[in-house]
Amino acid sequence: MSIDTAHLNFSQSSLWVLNLCLAIIMFGIALDIKLEDFKKVFIAPKAVFVGLFLQFILLPTSTFLLVWIIQPSPSIALGMILVAACPGGNISNFMTHLSRGNTALSVSLTSIGTILAIVMTPLNLQVWASMYPPTANILHEVRLNLWDVFITIAMLIGIPLLLGMTISNKYPIIAAKISKRVKPFSIFIFATFVVVAFLKNVGAFLEFIHLVIVIVFIHNLAALLLGYNVARLFGLSLENRKTLALETGIQNSGLGLILIFGFFQGLGGMAIVAAWWGIWHILSGLAISTYWSHTAATQPT
Repeated sequence: MSIDTAHLNFSQSSLWVLNLCLAIIMFGIALDIKLEDFKKVFIAPKAVFVGLFLQFILLPTSTFLLVWIIQPSPSIALGMILVAACPGGNISNFMTHLSRGNTALSVSLTSIGTILAIVMTPLNLQVWASMYPPTANILHEVRLNLWDVFITIAMLIGIPLLLGMTISNKYPIIAAKISKRVKPFSIFIFATFVVVAFLKNVGAFLEFIHLVIVIVFIHNLAALLLGYNVARLFGLSLENRKTLALETGIQNSGLGLILIFGFFQGLGGMAIVAAWWGIWHILSGLAISTYWSHTAATQPT
């Protein structure tokens, strides 16, 4: 059995639990979103637009080029494209704060990027995967319906965000109290669930993980470097360069896993790429954030 024919074991009930966890996490994120986050786009638009350009245009494009260069197995290539199509992960806010970057910019990018992902994630997946023949074949085999993907993402992200933002802006005191409890609990449940899913599929992970470790390392490193250097090319400050590096290098792999199990039946290469990315970007993000936090006082801006 090859990684392109393997399918990870994930029951329908387990998928529903995973969906619920992500929806709760999105609701928790939305409780911290204020209207001021969107007003900042008009006050200082350059860094925000560069960040969104990186997230939804440059990262998927560079991933497509990386796939052509490396030419991994089709399912691994599709996993890379899907991860790049997902919005930034919410832990980027914490890591930006740790690195002494621009936390306000990070929150704004996470907020706006998550909303845009309702449209941009299925669009980028369809566009870039269709342009690479091996991944285009997978899309054809599973008969991926772009509208179904859009509806799924809208349900998982759009509704929780709308509900959370409404509470946040109309009842800020209540939102603050709920947020303190919802976010840690939902992230803990999600992490526990991922560990259980890993243990249920440990055989497949051990058999194929060596095929994705180096690829995920290269992909994640390329994303971090892309974010930092494009920000520098646009003349942004060191704080903003750190922020955009982390926003580009930290992806919502949880959403990727839901789409993989929901539409691709847990296809081996896709699932292992997304799962390992979810682990690795925490390690790489913490490493670079800790380094930046210790060097912030001596680095020029």
